[in-house]
Amino acid sequence: MNRSGFVAVVGRPNAGKSTLLNWLVGEKLAMVSHKAQATRKRMNIIVMHEENQIIFVDTPGLHEKERLLNRFMMEEALKAMGDCDLILFLSPVTDSVKHYEKFLELSKNRPHIVVLTKIDRVTNEKLLKKMEEFKRYQDRFLELIPVSVKKDLGKKELLDSIVKYLPSHPYYYDPELLTTDNIRDIYKELIREALFENLSEEIPYESDVLIEKIEEKENSDLVYAMIIVEKPSQKGIVIGKKGSTLKRIGTSARIKMEHFSGKKIYLELFVVVKKGWTKDKKSMEELGYDIR
Repeated sequence: MNRSGFVAVVGRPNAGKSTLLNWLVGEKLAMVSHKAQATRKRMNIIVMHEENQIIFVDTPGLHEKERLLNRFMMEEALKAMGDCDLILFLSPVTDSVKHYEKFLELSKNRPHIVVLTKIDRVTNEKLLKKMEEFKRYQDRFLELIPVSVKKDLGKKELLDSIVKYLPSHPYYYDPELLTTDNIRDIYKELIREALFENLSEEIPYESDVLIEKIEEKENSDLVYAMIIVEKPSQKGIVIGKKGSTLKRIGTSARIKMEHFSGKKIYLELFVVVKKGWTKDKKSMEELGYDIR
């Protein structure tokens, strides 16, 4: 029987989890931002490797709990770690091992592989030094694997290693699928990514997107979406002078959506204020965040 299983991908905020997953699957599925804590919810990304099925679970970064939204994000990561067959802990090669020590406190001895990322940024000497640092924890992890997305190094080695630790099991999903997320969720994340790219400071963290309606046709989709912000002043910034910022966000999002869907996209964006939504349980549940 082939091997199939769930693999949680975790690490500090901005460790490169979504970038790594898009590289492994060969498609732009997970939201990528240079700003930390961009990912909010779990997302399943399916990779077929030599007749085996790996279901990667993209997670929010491991961070201290603050407002309600942050607590939800942390819970998402912890749930993924508890439910999976294997964990990948991503550690940028320039990071202190203290991040790994914090992960060990949370992981409750779950089986995991340490993935040293962004190795193209350091010399071989520094890479070997970092690998030596991790040796003191070698009884805690299964393997230590260096990779570079930028230089396309280590992909096969990583996938081969993951498969070794998955159970023998029939496929959980159709091998043709790349993700279990529906088109509405993916469009939402692509619009959120455009917000992170085009807005500064706290606004992307205090904003969200609600897809109101999608009219699907054979060669095009008409998408109506609301951008939710916390303060009236933020609404003005998102819209911009004579609508310039909103237009830039819409253009960026539309291009991403067209690249993903292969269709012509007509995108209608509106901006709405929901005061204090990141701290309000009911408001968050209306936006699809299951708060318990």
